[in-house]
Amino acid sequence: MKTQTLSVPVRPYIVSSTDLILDQSDKAYTLKFRDLPAEEKPREKLLKLGPGSLAVGELLAIVFNVGTKKEDVLSMATRLLKEYGEKSIVSEKDPKKICQALGIPLTKSCQVVACFELGRRFFGQKAGRPEFLRTAKQVYAYLADLRNLPKEHLRGLYLDTHYRLVHDEVISIGSLTANLIHPREVFKPAFDNGAVAVILAHNHPSGIATHSEADLQITNQLIEAGKILGVHLLDHIIVTQNKFTSIPASYA
Repeated sequence: MKTQTLSVPVRPYIVSSTDLILDQSDKAYTLKFRDLPAEEKPREKLLKLGPGSLAVGELLAIVFNVGTKKEDVLSMATRLLKEYGEKSIVSEKDPKKICQALGIPLTKSCQVVACFELGRRFFGQKAGRPEFLRTAKQVYAYLADLRNLPKEHLRGLYLDTHYRLVHDEVISIGSLTANLIHPREVFKPAFDNGAVAVILAHNHPSGIATHSEADLQITNQLIEAGKILGVHLLDHIIVTQNKFTSIPASYA
């Protein structure tokens, strides 16, 4: 007996969803902290597997303990690290800046600053830092955490007379296209930390490393302000994911 083959259109199999729809909301449901299995929650993982098994965000969530009505604790911790940058948050000493930049409650911002201050006091501040910063290439390598941030960050790297890095500060966090800067915000950390020179750096989330006319004007204005204050602005570096542009003082 011959098998007869019917000529029909070839269509992929489709398995219909059997999920029950409770309402007509257009919002996709995302897994909340409270929905995690008990063994996947940060505190339980810490007790069972030790701190080495936790991601940085999970460790920070333990410090926070609880979230807010708008944001669960793990989402808050993860967002803080992503938007502020891990290296930046470690160096930040002003909880008000974190609060204002990311909309995180001031009490949570204080917890973050206190947590990393304890780390600095017990284990020192030099881990992961270069001893000297003498070239734009060294600065770019040091600022690896700045390359993929979704918002524009302005960072100040403050040096002593031997070009040693004595302080690293997030001066401001702007939007995708703009950043606000004021000379007092740039030079105050130099006096607070006994620095004689500063290197500015900011990222371009667009990926375009070319400096703008505004970048040149701001750099020139800060150079002149630094001369009056006795603090040298050595360089202003624009950082992207794969390259950088340097605006040294002599060029501006």
